[in-house]
Amino acid sequence: MSAARALPEAWHRRGWLAWLLWPLSLLYRLVTALRRAAFRSGILRVDRLPVPVVVIGNIIAGGAGKTPLTLYLARALTARGHRPVIVSRGYGGTVQGMREVAAEDDPALCGDEALLLARRSGVPVWVGRRRAEVARAALARHPQCDVVLCDDGLQHYALARDIEIAVFDRRGVMNGFHLPAGPLREPPSRLAQVFAQVLNGTPNAPLTGPPRFSMHLKGERFHRLGHPGDSAGVADLQGLRLHAVAGIGEPARFFDHLRALGLAFVAHPFPDHHAYSARDLTFQDCDALLLTEKDAVKCHGLSDTPVWVLPVEAHLDPDLAGRVSDRLAELKHGPPTT
Repeated sequence: MSAARALPEAWHRRGWLAWLLWPLSLLYRLVTALRRAAFRSGILRVDRLPVPVVVIGNIIAGGAGKTPLTLYLARALTARGHRPVIVSRGYGGTVQGMREVAAEDDPALCGDEALLLARRSGVPVWVGRRRAEVARAALARHPQCDVVLCDDGLQHYALARDIEIAVFDRRGVMNGFHLPAGPLREPPSRLAQVFAQVLNGTPNAPLTGPPRFSMHLKGERFHRLGHPGDSAGVADLQGLRLHAVAGIGEPARFFDHLRALGLAFVAHPFPDHHAYSARDLTFQDCDALLLTEKDAVKCHGLSDTPVWVLPVEAHLDPDLAGRVSDRLAELKHGPPTT
């Protein structure tokens, strides 16, 4: 088993590998605490932008649903009259400096999540390592934008933020250890400072802290990769020899979604942000492949087998976008005068 898979597997329990790495996790926790203290005390510079910043992140390593939540907020805030711009690290991409992402860009350059956001959000999407500099460049290019949505970056303290949203999936905090013995980037006590927690499913351990919002990803209509006019429902795919591929934070979420739709298939999990090759998508006894949108942006032209992609939409309960919009209005108008 590769290291990319071995560590996430170890994070689910306090087994021998987790305990072997536990001393390193203590060092990691100390270093991250000192780093955050340096930003809070002013030893390290914090850059504040001229517009509000909303950070969508988490305290664990790996994907938990940040990108669909960012997409939901971009669309919902736009519908409420805001003009967002999205800033992302562009994880998995090779871009140097900063770049505005175009729908036709190569995911190897800008990253799979950023490309997906650029194609579906309807708002400008920029990528780069130094998020404050990237955001300033984006605002200079798009001066009409009045709020920055930062996809990931909860621990990127060089960028001041006005609203923090922490996302968890059903894995919760897993074994509760810090990196590399566990998934934690910061302790659960960090949640006391965030604006909201979004639970993508029901975490396997209770989470304390600020208001919690339930997120469900809904989707049941597939479209064919490379053939935008072709779509298929579940009934169209039943009876075919299906293989499902997922390289996301928790591939089991995608597979469970397909099973809930009533589809039978062979599951093939890959590490998050996996760079696919034709060999990865070649299977015996296969009539069609089923992919997530995030994987699909990297798989065009890699398979002669029909590839069906499942778009999903995030639904939040209660209305998180309304709460964020209200908070943005408060920030715009400032505290009431007395």
